[in-house]
Amino acid sequence: MRHHPPLDIEAGFKLIVEHGVVMTRIGKHKKISGEVMKIGELAKRSGLAASTIRFYESRGLLKAVSRQSNGYRDYPLEAVAVLSIISDAQQAGFSLDEIKQVLPEDSSSWKHDELMAALKKKIADIESLEVRLAQNKAHLLSLIQLIDAKPDDVDCKDNAARVMESMGIGSKN
Repeated sequence: MRHHPPLDIEAGFKLIVEHGVVMTRIGKHKKISGEVMKIGELAKRSGLAASTIRFYESRGLLKAVSRQSNGYRDYPLEAVAVLSIISDAQQAGFSLDEIKQVLPEDSSSWKHDELMAALKKKIADIESLEVRLAQNKAHLLSLIQLIDAKPDDVDCKDNAARVMESMGIGSKN
């Protein structure tokens, strides 16, 4: 692997290199030496497919990429952490467009206010979704209870009509 000048990571995240693996941590800044790698090595270290990495690059999420004269891409060691941040953000419910809005050009230029606003908005979105899911769950549980309360002398067709009528959907004939 070729080496780049040391990379200064600040603004809430730091990259820690242990046994050749990059990890992100929240905390004070730390300097690390930058190395470059080909996409296969980056895929192995990040656990993502090369096609996914190329897709993120085409969407503008992975920016610090250089190309050799033969067209091969060189990715800095920092790319492993950026891919980890992208994956973690997606698992937290962020869309790629939302991630792109807060992901800085380089890891030393995080915009604190924008990042905090995006995180707080996502929490509000999750809380709203939790309320809707709780309402849906309560509705389904009451529907199950209504269906299960079928009188013994009522067949399924009549029970369905009874359930629909109690839900205000149909009327008894």
